[in-house]
Amino acid sequence: MRRPAYNPPMPNPRLLFDWTLYRLALLLAAPLIPLRLLWRGRRERGYLEHWGERLALGPVPVSGALWIHAVSVGEMRAAQPLITALRAAHPDATLLLTCMTPTGRATAESLYGDFARIVYLPYDFSGSMRRFMRRLRPRVGILMETELWPNLIHAAAQAGVPLMLANARLSERSAHGYARLPALTRACLRRMAAVAAQTDADAARLRKLGAASVHVTGNLKFDIAPPPAQLELGAAWKAKWGQRPVLLAASTREGEEGPLLRAFAAAAPADMLLVLVPRHPQRFDEAAGLIEAAGLSFERRSALDGAPLQPRTRVLLGDSLGELFAYYAASDVAFIGGSLMPLGGQNLIEAASVGRPVLVGPHTFNFEEAARLAVEAGAALRVTDAGDLLAKALKLLDDAPMRTRMGEAGLAFASRHRGAAARVAALVPPLGA
Repeated sequence: MRRPAYNPPMPNPRLLFDWTLYRLALLLAAPLIPLRLLWRGRRERGYLEHWGERLALGPVPVSGALWIHAVSVGEMRAAQPLITALRAAHPDATLLLTCMTPTGRATAESLYGDFARIVYLPYDFSGSMRRFMRRLRPRVGILMETELWPNLIHAAAQAGVPLMLANARLSERSAHGYARLPALTRACLRRMAAVAAQTDADAARLRKLGAASVHVTGNLKFDIAPPPAQLELGAAWKAKWGQRPVLLAASTREGEEGPLLRAFAAAAPADMLLVLVPRHPQRFDEAAGLIEAAGLSFERRSALDGAPLQPRTRVLLGDSLGELFAYYAASDVAFIGGSLMPLGGQNLIEAASVGRPVLVGPHTFNFEEAARLAVEAGAALRVTDAGDLLAKALKLLDDAPMRTRMGEAGLAFASRHRGAAARVAALVPPLGA
């Protein structure tokens, strides 16, 4: 199939102004990029590797592939059911995955490393993006959630590579940010062959910014099934921990652990176990310091090596990757981090799909509709702060029938909203030759 000819848009003053601002910002940022990589590499060595890929240099891993870009861990995991659907529909297509973070790359390697090619997406400089498109020549590009990089989109249009947004979400806050460069945002969105939005609200905001072919397909994260091996691992952990009530604090972010640990130290009964799993692995040591500062005895998941917890252990630090479903399976109540602070919250769907009662803070704008629907379904409860979180967790841990009702509501809630992967896969542009 011949790729459509690239017809550049007619220049207009506002678009030229927006382009100038964007390119000026890139120019000013360019000298800081190596410094940023070095700085982040102090805590996460993955940032010191594969620098050539960030400029589209080095060996070409594959040419003519089906290309999916997922910026980091959450997006890479959300792509899993879509990747399964696309591999079934296009069994002969080679898969190229790009990301921006070392944790995203590690997630891609663990989930798809046996069949996909995995590289970093270059930074959004026009030369790098033109080189990326020229050398890798993807047949179709799927950008997970809302990755609007103007030079990437422009280079894809010049190369005749059709693009789509999958699992697209756009909060009010993000929409206001994109609206600061309205003509550039509109030009980017207009070049999308399709936009698969998670919710009606996301679709409305994207249309307002200029997207044309917008479809509401639901959230791909509902289609992620709990891996049986992780459920078995979680059950084995729980058996080793005995009859202790377990509160899981999953995917916590900076500024949340300290207040939670202090509340736990002040009010939790001695036999209660807190399992603390920070969102970012570079913060594991910081979280360990916070546990010590709260005066709580703790062990690290990485140091257990199959051994049982000591009876005196109050906190288990979940310093492992790729085991979140196991942590959910081993818990009695799950708090979803990123929601006590104004950070938008993390994915609560996984906890619901394992049948665990869910607690979320007041800030869930990254999962606005999922959080609202979970609360309405009786699968989740809102908390206002760390003290309220602990109070509601203690109440749930003392009320087995309520935990059962919330867990069953979570299972029904997760099941009811599945099916997005098939809907998104149906919108993927033809792969061509």
